Amino acid sequence: MSKQKNLKKNKPSHLIDDMELVRSQAQIEQAVHFEKRIYDLEQLLDIAKSFSENLEINNLLEAIVYICMAQMHVLGAEIFVRDLISNDRLFLETSKTDVSNEELPSISMESSIVSKLLELQKPITMEELKKQTKNSPDLSVIEELSPTLIVPLLQKNRLNGILVLQERIAIENDISYTDYEKELIMSIASLASVAINNASLLEKSSTDMMTHLKLKYYFFTLLTDALDTAMLQKTNLSILMFDIDFFKKFNDTYGHECGDFVLTKVAELIKGSLRENDVACRYGGEEFTVMLKGAGKEEASIVAERIRQTIDEYDFVYNDQHLHVTISGGVSVFDSSKNPVTLSNVLVNQADSVLYESKQNGRNRITVFKAKK
Repeated sequence: MSKQKNLKKNKPSHLIDDMELVRSQAQIEQAVHFEKRIYDLEQLLDIAKSFSENLEINNLLEAIVYICMAQMHVLGAEIFVRDLISNDRLFLETSKTDVSNEELPSISMESSIVSKLLELQKPITMEELKKQTKNSPDLSVIEELSPTLIVPLLQKNRLNGILVLQERIAIENDISYTDYEKELIMSIASLASVAINNASLLEKSSTDMMTHLKLKYYFFTLLTDALDTAMLQKTNLSILMFDIDFFKKFNDTYGHECGDFVLTKVAELIKGSLRENDVACRYGGEEFTVMLKGAGKEEASIVAERIRQTIDEYDFVYNDQHLHVTISGGVSVFDSSKNPVTLSNVLVNQADSVLYESKQNGRNRITVFKAKK
């Protein structure tokens, strides 16, 4: 011990100062590193909370994209997720488009890209992916997105999606990803994958598989929440109800497959006439319901009439037979002063009652509920 003290004593003072400075700098770097780790863990907790609160699949995917962009310093990101119905392809879900799945870029679950990502279970660059899956016809689908990193969204041995990180903001003239950043994005991807799986299960259980509209029970859950918000904020909330006129004749004349065709096409035309945050539901049989948040009497009436007219003018062709399909509709509007209903079923019953009036008065028309003064 005395020998070490003597050695230290015999060293020039400037060397001792340099050694202490190096030791001090190393301690500071280590402290900064630990602080960064703690901060990132806190961020992951916040991210996990954000994902768990987003049960609506489109909102969840949007949240995943923006969080990953912020965490990885990229200017854009896209996600491929499994198709809810067939489960055999990954579709690009975050593109700002209103096209059907058939028109969206997609990757087959049988693709060598999928098997390679499952094998590696880690992020990979486009260059690395091309080397390891040379003959995959799906490579161009990803390459067109100009990826800087491709991240598998894994849940155990299941691939729930693929996250594509795009142009990266240079940090100190470096756009490469460190091992720590790759580790971090995989942690976020794991949280995202579980959340996507949960949201997909909810979507499946709350969606009519024929029309792809919401089911009645889930519609009422959404409507109850929306009505509570409308009452609190004193905003409007409108309900549209539609029924296909003489629907039974399509089943009786052309068979139940024709009836299914009419139902599916009417649902598609209704959904295509709505805003992104409006909710359409298959209420039962040939009856449909729509919730319009923030829409007053005039706006709701215009939307309902537009839907009626669209269906009336549409050329339904089934097995070379041209079918004329019409609908009758009813409209009810929550208004804190003119129609201050407090229960969601009351608002729906109001729309249903004037739908019946439309049918009684000749069909193929819209009737608006008038609250008694």
